[in-house]
Amino acid sequence: MNILDKIVADKRKEVALRKSLIPVKQLEQSILFTRTTNSLATALKASSSGIIAEHKRRSPSKSVINHNLNVFDVAKGYEDAGVCGMSVLTDGKYFGGSLDDLLTARASCNLPLLRKEFIIDTYQIIEAKAYGADVILLIATILTREEIKTFSELAKSLNLDVLLEVHNEEELHKSIMPSIDMLGVNNRNLKTFEVSLEISKALSTLIPNDFVKVSESGISNIEAIKILQPYGYKGFLIGENFMKTDNAGASATAFINALNQ
Repeated sequence: MNILDKIVADKRKEVALRKSLIPVKQLEQSILFTRTTNSLATALKASSSGIIAEHKRRSPSKSVINHNLNVFDVAKGYEDAGVCGMSVLTDGKYFGGSLDDLLTARASCNLPLLRKEFIIDTYQIIEAKAYGADVILLIATILTREEIKTFSELAKSLNLDVLLEVHNEEELHKSIMPSIDMLGVNNRNLKTFEVSLEISKALSTLIPNDFVKVSESGISNIEAIKILQPYGYKGFLIGENFMKTDNAGASATAFINALNQ
């Protein structure tokens, strides 16, 4: 089993447990369930920088990134920096995140919030809405075409944007459908954890222009963004780069200022 298989196997157990504790009806009664969502896709289309900044404490590839920054300060800092959206890791076992992080981020800023999670069940999409997310992530490599269709259509019915993540041409072809807003190309091979911007370059011409193109992983400098913008990318997901500093918001501010010069 590679790391992704392990994560998905653990996630199935975790979701089964959560479903037994909190029924869907209870999630639908959440005060946040009726809030008007903010579209990340719209924000990216209108932006010159396209930065989606992440809150991530640790990862399987890097172990600890930063356990000292609190979500409230990070979310506020990112909003002040002028990022387009914020990605919040909600996986506990492998990334040190939680749904409480999503709630705190929602209370701290008005940015479009992406629930960064390994979604394998419709329950998690209803959960995302109940905890204040505006966007969900679907990972093509762990889902069938039917699941992608079911999950993305449910998300759209809840007014959530859908960012669909692919790693290769085969995943891209099974994922193209009208219920997707953004296509994210992950430059990290989830089986080996190697990173290469060549993946984003190669897939860019295969992504129809109806979708907002997002590049994820391995974007740690301005040069990477400048290289990818001519390939039609409007969004850039940056995680570790800001989180490994003492002040994620200040780090994002400096990055965006330098990018816009």
